[in-house]
Amino acid sequence: MKRYRVIAAGLLLLSLPTCQQQTWESAMAAGQEAVKQGNYADAERIYLAAVHKAEEFGLQDRRVAVSLSQMAQVYAGQGKYVEAEPVYLQALKIYESVYGENHADVAATLNNLGVLHRMYGQYAQAEPLLLRALAIKEKLLGPDHPEVALSLSNLAQLRVAQGQPDKAEPLYRRALAIREKSLGASHPDVGKTLDDLANVLRKLKRPDEAAQLEARARALRAQRS
Repeated sequence: MKRYRVIAAGLLLLSLPTCQQQTWESAMAAGQEAVKQGNYADAERIYLAAVHKAEEFGLQDRRVAVSLSQMAQVYAGQGKYVEAEPVYLQALKIYESVYGENHADVAATLNNLGVLHRMYGQYAQAEPLLLRALAIKEKLLGPDHPEVALSLSNLAQLRVAQGQPDKAEPLYRRALAIREKSLGASHPDVGKTLDDLANVLRKLKRPDEAAQLEARARALRAQRS
């Protein structure tokens, strides 16, 4: 966290005028627009301003955590994993302080941290974070919610990265069933899961099954084009 504070201090001079003129809500909206435009340097500066604006409500205010989470996502989206991790951790600490350990914002941040570690090749660190996020979502939302499917897919990606496609298959199959039921058979997430599952089946030397799933995914894409 000391590293983050050093980075923040260095950028604060750039962000102070904006921070003084904007409300927290307008700063967050401006940050989101900068991300949409692909202006990541501007987004970093704006979200830093939002952090300092949010801190006016208290260092443990939820708005601080929301601002930090958005800043961490901007870092992660640029491959700045070293910068993203301490910011996510600070947001997680605040969410847990405000809501306790079983809350949707806690689960979302755990999920993002887990994905970050997976992308950085830190599989041992990613696994408990993704498992904990999945458990919270199942408890809060039930076993058949799309957010549960998202966590299952992220955990399956980790298993593939670990060289364990056999463990990824049941996770993807469950995610597929949830998405077909809750989102509809033609939803883009269904097609993506079909492709992911097909990739796993090919790794498991089951090309015929994989080809059937790939054909279904192509048909779904054709319907939307």
